[in-house]
Amino acid sequence: MDHTAEEVGRRIRALREERGLSLSALARLAGIGKATLSGLENGTRNPTLETLYAVTARLGVPLTAVLAGPADTPTVRGAAVGATLLEVFTDTDATYELYRMRVSPGAPQLSPAHHTGVTEHVTVFSGVLRAGPVDAPITAGPGEYLRWTSDVPHSYAAVGDEPVRASLLLRYPHR
Repeated sequence: MDHTAEEVGRRIRALREERGLSLSALARLAGIGKATLSGLENGTRNPTLETLYAVTARLGVPLTAVLAGPADTPTVRGAAVGATLLEVFTDTDATYELYRMRVSPGAPQLSPAHHTGVTEHVTVFSGVLRAGPVDAPITAGPGEYLRWTSDVPHSYAAVGDEPVRASLLLRYPHR
């Protein structure tokens, strides 16, 4: 069993219980199976990026609330995106997460909605990225910047055969 998976599971369970949610209720809200959530909480399942975002969005917390600390530089992977946490910082209005991101060519990655008001900011270093709300994606190449409110389903896709290398900054407003 992976110690990191155990820690993620422990944090998910603690946040769920703090909010007075049952396992079934959180699974339903996050759109995942109860067995999947139970496996995450018990540390017997390695979560995908999509699953972690679905759970943390319904708990109303940034992704880093369930990941190991920044010193551990956790990397999360989804269908097309690999993201390594570089820094977490907080000011009076929001918590920010800064990631180094790689988007592989091929199928796009769909990400579930984050909680209300979360924004994503992407600076592309190489490759061409199409990302943003599923119904209105935007495209950027090297040296360009994308920004969108990510409290709706959104996606990431490398355009062409070259992987995309970029930075991703998520801004989670405090409630």
